[in-house]
Amino acid sequence: MRLIFHGPPGVGKGTQAERISIAENLNHVSSGDLLRTAVDAKTEIGLKAREYIENGLLVPDELIVNIVAEKINSAECKNGFILDGFPRNLSQAKVLDSTLEKVEKKIDRVFSFTASEEVIITRIAGRRICKSCGAQYHELFSPPLKENVCDKCSSKLYQRKDDYPETIKVRLKVYKEQTETLIDYYNQKGILIEVNCNGGKKEIQQNILTGLHSMSEKERDTE
Repeated sequence: MRLIFHGPPGVGKGTQAERISIAENLNHVSSGDLLRTAVDAKTEIGLKAREYIENGLLVPDELIVNIVAEKINSAECKNGFILDGFPRNLSQAKVLDSTLEKVEKKIDRVFSFTASEEVIITRIAGRRICKSCGAQYHELFSPPLKENVCDKCSSKLYQRKDDYPETIKVRLKVYKEQTETLIDYYNQKGILIEVNCNGGKKEIQQNILTGLHSMSEKERDTE
């Protein structure tokens, strides 16, 4: 099974991708993680992408399409995958479809995650990361024992530039402007499922699983 988890930054699609990938035995492919790895490694793509990421802008298609395509065609994704954060616009979606068609595959489901702007800003702006070991915390949901100090290595925590409230608003504005046609594209294909993410993690996960099972039942009914 090949799935797409689509939604604005901070909506919780990454967390749910991890949960569902385990439950359904699928490979979790995060475009954000792939790009951050490239940025940290200071690869050619990483250096070009850094400026866009730190200013809350979407990374240009040409910088992300190739790295994602290489991943989903690898042996790790042979039994299926969950694409988290990709595609982000209609152009990327069409390239993805073309790439999969070449190997006689297709996207089975697209889950569109939604949440209020207030909820999203609260989730993102509270993130803190350890400078030394990379451990992640949240000021409200999973705070460290000592303020701004990592529980694991006692190093200082920091907030990524793209997690600042003012940057988040830019990211949400760009997301809305560039993804509306993408939602219509998958809706017309009949594979789009909307998931409200204002609730808790377990509730959201159950909504996703219910969507998967309900669509499977519909497909069996039409056979």
